[in-house]
Amino acid sequence: MDQSVAIQETLGKEENCIVAAQCDILLEDCSESRLLGLVECAKEHAIFIYTHRRMAITADDVSLEDIIPITLDFAVVEVSSPEQLVVVGADTRVRMSYKNEKLELRLPFGSHSRFFLGEVNKAWSDVCRLPTQVPKFEWTKKYKKSIKRQEATKQAIAPLEVLSTKNNQHQKIEKVSDKKGSLEKVKSSNSISQKSKGNSSQDNQSISSREERDDLVRSSSHTASNKAQILAMPQFGLRDNLIRCELLKSEDSYTYLENFRFFLGTYNVNGQTPKESLRPWLSCTPDPPDIYCLGFQELDLSKEAFFFSDTPKELEWMKAVFEALHEEANYALVKLIRLVGIMLIFYVKKEHAEFISDVEAETVGTGIMGRMGNKGAVSIRFRFHNSDICVVNSHLAAHVEEYERRNQDFKDICSRLQFRQLDPTQPPLTILKHNVVLWIGDLNYRISDLDVDSVKDLISKNDFETLHSYDQLKRQIDVEAVFVGFKEGEIDFQPTYKYDTGSDKWDTSEKCRIPAWCDRILWKGKNIQQNHYKSHMDVRTSDHKPVSSLLIIGIKRVNPEAYKKTFEEIVRNIDKMENECIPSLSLSKREFHFKDVKFMQHHAETLNLFNDGQVPCQFEFIQKPNESTYSKPWLTANPSKGFIAQGASMDIDLEVFVNRTTAPDLNCGKQEIEDILVLHLERGKDYFISVTGNYLPSCYGTSIYSLCHMKEPIQDMPKETLLELAEKSPNDDTATDEKPLDIPKELWMMVDHLFRNAVDQEDLFQQPGLRTEFAEIRDCLDSGMPDSLPGSNHSVAEALLLFLDALPEPVIPFPFYQQCLECSSSAGQCEKVISMLPQFHKNVFNYLAAFLRELLKNSANNRLEVAILATIFASLLLRSPTKQDFAEKRKTQEFFQHFLT
Repeated sequence: MDQSVAIQETLGKEENCIVAAQCDILLEDCSESRLLGLVECAKEHAIFIYTHRRMAITADDVSLEDIIPITLDFAVVEVSSPEQLVVVGADTRVRMSYKNEKLELRLPFGSHSRFFLGEVNKAWSDVCRLPTQVPKFEWTKKYKKSIKRQEATKQAIAPLEVLSTKNNQHQKIEKVSDKKGSLEKVKSSNSISQKSKGNSSQDNQSISSREERDDLVRSSSHTASNKAQILAMPQFGLRDNLIRCELLKSEDSYTYLENFRFFLGTYNVNGQTPKESLRPWLSCTPDPPDIYCLGFQELDLSKEAFFFSDTPKELEWMKAVFEALHEEANYALVKLIRLVGIMLIFYVKKEHAEFISDVEAETVGTGIMGRMGNKGAVSIRFRFHNSDICVVNSHLAAHVEEYERRNQDFKDICSRLQFRQLDPTQPPLTILKHNVVLWIGDLNYRISDLDVDSVKDLISKNDFETLHSYDQLKRQIDVEAVFVGFKEGEIDFQPTYKYDTGSDKWDTSEKCRIPAWCDRILWKGKNIQQNHYKSHMDVRTSDHKPVSSLLIIGIKRVNPEAYKKTFEEIVRNIDKMENECIPSLSLSKREFHFKDVKFMQHHAETLNLFNDGQVPCQFEFIQKPNESTYSKPWLTANPSKGFIAQGASMDIDLEVFVNRTTAPDLNCGKQEIEDILVLHLERGKDYFISVTGNYLPSCYGTSIYSLCHMKEPIQDMPKETLLELAEKSPNDDTATDEKPLDIPKELWMMVDHLFRNAVDQEDLFQQPGLRTEFAEIRDCLDSGMPDSLPGSNHSVAEALLLFLDALPEPVIPFPFYQQCLECSSSAGQCEKVISMLPQFHKNVFNYLAAFLRELLKNSANNRLEVAILATIFASLLLRSPTKQDFAEKRKTQEFFQHFLT
């Protein structure tokens, strides 16, 4: 997940977060997680250090702690020990210094960290080229005034000699709980080189730290000598890209296939802790697998895990897995990735570890408003020998009738989950751009058109073929709605959901769920055969049964002699090229018009680039003078840079998407859909591409004041009126011809719909709706007032949350924010603040609070709690004007709770 988006939301208009990276700050006796952002403004660069509570999605998730300017006084050096340098799975340790301050950091292994360090090095190199031009960093002063130094950071800025002493020790991390969060306590241990020598018993018994997970994973593509040069990593040039392109074309001439055994497993543990051995599941094969990829769902169902992604159960289940791996082999843990309760673990036999490289992990949430991680996916991609493999573990939307929502979740995961490549000139890798894709998880597809008795009757007869014909996933695959090109083995085991916990009995609760094959394993790619596909009835911890599949996958291995011969031949041919040739492109079109652009509706058109020149070319969309990015914020080119071989072509998707940030100015006419893209060819000319469109104004992103002064739908309002209303203050009580509405009619329509239809709806405001239904609801609100809104209750509920989220000025306006925090513990003072709000804002607040109190009266049916509603709505009604740390977030929830009880 790209966390630079969250940092960008904290910055000014002229400031740009180039890249963000997660790290650990190494303190004297512990380590603490931080988010680093390389920020640029007016050709000056600085590293912004943020604290964060979880994977940063918005500005609410981060809090600025410190700023390190990149000047001649700045330096960054790698301080990894020689033993760590030869271990590819080992993280990268660097020391950043500025004047007399020094900070030691540990960045996770992977190309993203290398890319971050490369960009930092590039920024520092720019400073060195012009030593006489002293940066002033005027733009950082406003941040430094508001920064409150954390005590942990002060401890981290230690004298150089203390850090040097620490570097000579080999440390391991032991997690300990702390009221303020999760800290990691540093203890001395044996050196990594000792651990990686052989099959010591300690390797099989100890998995106490995240850092140890990667220690035994090596790679043939990184050695001590070249990993030490990461900070000075050269940029990929035209020649490098051409060699790589030609090598890819000739791959068959220097590779051969070798079969490896991949054990795939998925288990929804229903929030339980491990109560029994997992050996019946993980050691069910006669021979030990070469690779384990294990997915878990619902690891932790607590509210803390839901909202903040913290859980002690990660280590508990990891330990249970480690103890249950096949005893006839020794395994190294390559990677673990988790999003709330969705976890993916990747183990490899130790003898194969040196052939694992390019390991990257990403997550994407598909929960309410596309942010919550209670549903979504985690994924790990890696290179094994010469094959690129991507493993996805997903947990899709629940409930029998929500198969369309599951389809949408699948498509969202495929489009939004992207891996950054080591070569910055290349676009991110998506899931489907791998040689092999392995997809596991609780996909939640159910049995349709059969009642519970008919399903159980077919199960008792072992007539799984007939039962499978009613399976929603099979039906959706048959009509190519999802998993196009994927394969699934024959299902000859009984459904894996839902059982009474601790037994093999079908659900005996009041709901009496219809049995279903929720837990599935699919694959896509060539040279793959399935050895087994089964459930494991002997494991009874959860209301699901675990599932496993053993795949025999043909992996491409390199013949070194053939590779060398091919490489040398390619280089000789490139040398024969005439350097005088100027690259050239032909463009399919240079003018693009997007018709009827709407809020949060994706629009795309294709620009085809054909290399009609005599040489390969490298292109990039570049910034125009006095602009910080190559395009307006509502427009993106995907990919924005790349390489095209001679005679080849590439499609560029020009995508227009209006969100809460860009909607306000487009709604009132201050901005229009209009931009010029500059396509630059390396060693060639520039091409200019015109992008225009017409935007349909929306109530989403329009102020409460403006909406209260609109009796007609917003799309029927004259542009001049919209602009005039947008420029007025919420406190403007100038007399008008007509009495304004007390609250926006659009807000009333949504709340009234929910009040009449959804007071008993289970999981309201926690389960997402369908995007197609949101589009219908938005169109109804923007173009007319029907008798009732279309879509499900969940879709209307999410539409309401998105409406509040998109308000340019929140329900409690920004000037009142600090006052609300200060009085959050006093119900009387909180009510006093609300009484001072502008009239329309006060009306909206009281109306929403009254509605939510009505919902809570029916909590026995809808399962809503004060804490849940306070958490969801406080962040929307009481938004911070700049940033919001965890303490502030708690205070906003405390403030709003006074109005729910």
